[in-house]
Amino acid sequence: MISTPNVLSLSPAGEPEPAIKIRPPKKWVPVDLHELWEYRELLYSFVSRDVKIRYKQTALGFLWAIIQPLFLMVVFTLFFGSLAKIPSEGIPYPLFSFAALIPWTLFAEGLTRSTTSMVQNANIMTKVYFPRLIMPISGILSPVVDFTIAFVILLLMMAYYGFIPTIAIVLLPLFILLAIMTSLAVGLWLSALNVKYRDFQYTIPFLIQVWLFASPVVYPSSLLPEQFRLLYGLNPMAGVIEGFRWALLGTNPPEAMILVSVGVVILLLIGGLFYFKRMEQYFADVV
Repeated sequence: MISTPNVLSLSPAGEPEPAIKIRPPKKWVPVDLHELWEYRELLYSFVSRDVKIRYKQTALGFLWAIIQPLFLMVVFTLFFGSLAKIPSEGIPYPLFSFAALIPWTLFAEGLTRSTTSMVQNANIMTKVYFPRLIMPISGILSPVVDFTIAFVILLLMMAYYGFIPTIAIVLLPLFILLAIMTSLAVGLWLSALNVKYRDFQYTIPFLIQVWLFASPVVYPSSLLPEQFRLLYGLNPMAGVIEGFRWALLGTNPPEAMILVSVGVVILLLIGGLFYFKRMEQYFADVV
């Protein structure tokens, strides 16, 4: 914060010059969107660097973007689709599960990278100033490249099984955005906490595994009794996955669940932004 309360010197023309006093920012301040926009090139550099590091000197290159969801699809189809006979709302189980794994992988990868982004960029953060919010944001944007590649495979699978998207596909970008915002909302909390308590980066794999089976990836939410589906929407990824399937495959529209999930994401995001900004002034000291 800059203020000009006193006059301490004279200008060359003999006129008094205002003093400039620099104070630390307040703990509770709104996000400066204008400042973030001014540093958009730095954000692009972080995202580009993360993508290049991920695929540098790899034999399979961008194939890694589809290997994980494809292998999970095969495992889920074998055990949950063929052996456990879990219903898939009239959709071939490989397509049913893969359509859920695409947004789930986008969320999980973004959450993992955003949580560790502050610690991984500690050397840069302690030397120069830039909006610290750029680091977790870059962590959730870099997996979008993987998502795009895997989404092409999903479209090819839909063509193979003869599924034509309905008009609801126009809402698909909203569900993609909701997945990204969910990843950012949780990632803001965990990235700030991980700076002080490094334990959080080790709990992320366990958290993602539990969250995967708590979300309707291998099963439809219609298996739950109707009176519990609104409560199930408190898991924001439940609304994302069911909405994603509905927009692409024409499953039953989970309107109420989606509304609950959107509300939860908004609350998590607002709380995460305020907590992140409150802790921001301590990052350079404890990282």
